[in-house]
Amino acid sequence: MTKNSIKNSFSNPLPPTSPGADQGRGSQAPSPLLKGGTTVKSQNQPQDGEGELSFTLQVTTKDQGRRLDQFLSISNLHLSRSQAKNLIEEHQIFLNQKPAKPSTHIKAGDVVSGTLREPIPLSLKPESIPIPILYEDSSIIVIDKPAGMVVHPAYGNPSGTLVNALLYHCKDLSGINGVLRPGIVHRLDKDTSGVMVVAKEDGSFQQLTKQFKNRTVEKTYLAIVFGRFDQEEGLIDSAIGRHPSKRKRMSTRTKKGRIAITHWKKLEEFSGATFLKIFPKTGRTHQIRVHLSSIGHPLLGDPLYGRKGRPGAIHDPVLKECLKKMNRQALHAHRLEFTHPRTGERVQFIAPVPEDMRGVLSFLRKQESLTSREQSN
Repeated sequence: MTKNSIKNSFSNPLPPTSPGADQGRGSQAPSPLLKGGTTVKSQNQPQDGEGELSFTLQVTTKDQGRRLDQFLSISNLHLSRSQAKNLIEEHQIFLNQKPAKPSTHIKAGDVVSGTLREPIPLSLKPESIPIPILYEDSSIIVIDKPAGMVVHPAYGNPSGTLVNALLYHCKDLSGINGVLRPGIVHRLDKDTSGVMVVAKEDGSFQQLTKQFKNRTVEKTYLAIVFGRFDQEEGLIDSAIGRHPSKRKRMSTRTKKGRIAITHWKKLEEFSGATFLKIFPKTGRTHQIRVHLSSIGHPLLGDPLYGRKGRPGAIHDPVLKECLKKMNRQALHAHRLEFTHPRTGERVQFIAPVPEDMRGVLSFLRKQESLTSREQSN
């Protein structure tokens, strides 16, 4: 643990978030038994390591005239009214298969449907899974999450998660933040590696949650993206919301997106790719991946947003093999800075670039060197 000695040059232009805006949609998963002639189906979602629960609700005469968000909040989906409102505005919930407003008044016979991405309500079990620990004391544990590890159990991923590993390592963790996500105050996608902080007791959990909500936590990512940039650094501020037709994707092409801000800075440039340092100022789902893809520079290896950067689109056989071995998007949470919840000291932790990304960078550097030699001869 070290005192912070490095500050990036960007200020924090955003107001605090509303409670829970970047923390998911509550810790209680939907019940499989819903009223109103409901059909429920769970689906796997391997891109994130999170699962989905699809539902259909038919409105009865008893609920005639209710607002759509109110109807959802009293259903057995276990959604608060504000959560329901956000999901409707993000086009994750539909009325008669069409987008609607939270204030829309429903009538008997209407069909409300959607897809929720939530943890599954199971009894978590400690599992002896090795996790790289960067720092630990009585209040927090800071880890370097490996790529391929899901943060918490979800549909299709009931075990083998970071939470299972932490429960084994920290025997008392199960009492923090309920039973589904004990101690988890932020997340990384399944195939994003890097630094995460986890609370070990309630006071720390509350303090860290507040810091993420107020955007006083500084996050730095490293990414390898497709293509070259004309500028040395830049800002992407397109709002992000659920893709209107592809439910597993987020998009900047949505009318109901939430504010999202990503700063990027060029570290190293190659003939067909660029190594970036990234400073996200918000924490939207897939934010970095969506923003970079939206400006034509998807992450190398991204299976969801990286059409240009997928192995199949790469012509060089060696780079293609590197990407196949990496088998994920080239994104790493490199640095995390926050105020220690117990000491009040500003601290930072750094997770080194993982071996798979180092391999891709090594290849790109060799290719760049060969190209330079050929041009000089």
